[in-house]
Amino acid sequence: MTMRTTCCTRRPYHSIFLFVAVFALISVLRHMDVLQFHPKVNATIIIPRVSPHHIVNRSFCTFQPLSPQDALEERLILDSIAWPETPFLPSPISLEQTTDPANSTFTILPGRKGGQWHVGDQLEVLIQTFDFQGRPKKSGGDFITASLHNRKLEAGVAGQVVDHLNGSYSAVFSLLWKGDAQVEVTLVHPSEAVTVLNRLNREQPDRTYFKSLYRSGSFSETTICNVCLRPTQQLLCNYTDLRTGEPWFCYKPKNLSCDTRINHFRVAFKQNIISKEEKLFQSAVNLKVPIQATGPSNVAGLPKEHGQLKVNSSSVTGPSGYYYQGVWRALGGTTVSQFNSSAITQCLKGKAVHMYGDSTVRQWFEFLNAVLPGLKEFDLHNRKPVGPFMSLDYENNILVTYRCHGPPIHWITIPTRELRYIANELDDLNAGPNTVVVLSIWAHITTYPMEIYIRRLQSIRRAVVRLLDTNPGTMVIIRTANSRALSLQVSLTNSDWYSLQCDKVLKAMFKGLNVHLIDAWEMTLAHHLPHDIHPPPPIIRNMMNCLFSYICPQKHG
Repeated sequence: MTMRTTCCTRRPYHSIFLFVAVFALISVLRHMDVLQFHPKVNATIIIPRVSPHHIVNRSFCTFQPLSPQDALEERLILDSIAWPETPFLPSPISLEQTTDPANSTFTILPGRKGGQWHVGDQLEVLIQTFDFQGRPKKSGGDFITASLHNRKLEAGVAGQVVDHLNGSYSAVFSLLWKGDAQVEVTLVHPSEAVTVLNRLNREQPDRTYFKSLYRSGSFSETTICNVCLRPTQQLLCNYTDLRTGEPWFCYKPKNLSCDTRINHFRVAFKQNIISKEEKLFQSAVNLKVPIQATGPSNVAGLPKEHGQLKVNSSSVTGPSGYYYQGVWRALGGTTVSQFNSSAITQCLKGKAVHMYGDSTVRQWFEFLNAVLPGLKEFDLHNRKPVGPFMSLDYENNILVTYRCHGPPIHWITIPTRELRYIANELDDLNAGPNTVVVLSIWAHITTYPMEIYIRRLQSIRRAVVRLLDTNPGTMVIIRTANSRALSLQVSLTNSDWYSLQCDKVLKAMFKGLNVHLIDAWEMTLAHHLPHDIHPPPPIIRNMMNCLFSYICPQKHG
C-alpha cells in the first residue's frame, strides 16, 4: 500500500508525478559527483556537546554536511514522501473527533461494465472516514491499507490507496485472477496518531537509547550512546565512522578514555508521550482495525475478454506482484520459479552469498540452513542473534554468511569489533561473478529523522556502485521493509507508518541501479497471514524463490 494524494495544498504531497521527477533526477545525479564521497579525517576523540563548526546541528541530532547533489536528492526525497498535514491534537486528548474505523465505511464502485468485472480490469473502492461521534471527517492523513484476497485460491494482491485530503480515500486494485475477490480495508493509524508518530521522530529520536561498557583493567563504566544525544555539559566520545561518515556518539566515561569501549547494547525505550495520547493506539479500537463495507465487499472476476484493453490509472502505480495458489507471481521483470532443496543447491553451487543487515535478512540465512541438507553452519562461537555467522557446503562449494549492520541496532550485547557498517563491508568484499550480496536495513532506524536513513542509504548506494563498477558480475539483491503486528509500544518505535516511509525511500534511492528488489512490503500486505516483523514460512519461502529466481533465472516457454 502506498499512500498518495490527488491535489496539492501548502505542502508538497507524495504524488506519482513527484516520484517520477525524483527518480529521474536521481538517475542524473548518479552520473555526476553524487557518488564521490571523501570522508573527513576523524578519530575517536572527546568533543564538547557543542558541535564543531563543520557539523550542522539540527535540534540535537548532528549531520555531516552533504554535497550539493546529495543535499538536493535528500530534499526531493523528503518532499516526495511528505505525508498530508495531520490535525493538531486537542488537550486533553479525546477520541471523539478522531477517525473511528467502526463508523468508517467503504463502497465498491461500479465497474466500466456496470456490475461485471473481468480479469485485467481495475476495481475501485471509495472509503469514507467518520469520527467517533459519527460525523464525516473533513481532512486526510489517515494511514489506510487495502488488499484483495481469495482464501480458497490462496490469491491476494495489495491495493493502492489515494488520499483525497477531505476525509475520503480511494483504493484501486488490479483484478488478476478469475473468481471471487474479497476487499479488505484496514485503518492502521488515524491521522491523529500519525501526528504523534511524526512528532516523536522529530522531537524524541533518542527515545530508544543504548549504552556501551568501558573497561580498563579492573575499572569499568557504562555510558549512554546514540546517533542523537541531548545537550549537556558532559563531554562526548565521537565514534563517527572514518570511511562512511556515519555518526555515533557516547557520553564520555568519567574516569576512562574513549578507546576503552568494549561493547554496545540497547537499554530501554522511553515512552514519553503526552497524557492520554495512548488512546490513539488501542488494539481493536483504532490500531490496525478493519473498515467494513456498505453493501457487497466482494466481486466475481470473469475471464479476460477477447481484445480487452488494459485499464491504466493516472493516479496510482500497479502492484509489483500477486499471490495465486499460494505462489508469488511477479508482474514485470524476472519470472519467479519454484525451487526445492536440490534446485536451490544447484542454483547456489559454486557461489558465495553474503547477507548484511537486520534480523529480517538473518531469517533468510536461517532458511537456507534449514532447507539445504549439505549446508552446515560453522561455529564461530558468536552469540545469537548477533553473529557474524557462516555456513558451508563443501561438496557443492557454497558459502553463505550473515553480518548485522552497524549502529543503531537494538540487540543484546554486541562487541564493538562487530559493529561494522554495510558500506565498509562491501568495499572490503572479495567479489566476483559468483558472488551474491543481499541487503536489508530498515527495522532499527525507524525512530530517527528520515535524514539519517537517507544518508545511511546514500553511503550504502555509493559502495554498491563501487562494487558493481569493479566487479560487474556481482549480483546485489535488496529486501525492502515489511508490515508487522502492532501494539502501543511497537507503534511508537516500529510502526508500519515508519516502515512504509523507509520502504518508499529505499525504492526511490535504488531505482535505476543494477540491483534487484524483493518487495517485502507488498508480499506481506497481499498475503492473508497475520503480519509479523519476521514473516511466517509461506511468505519467506516465496521471498526466497524470488531470490533464487534472480540468481538463477529459468527459461520459460
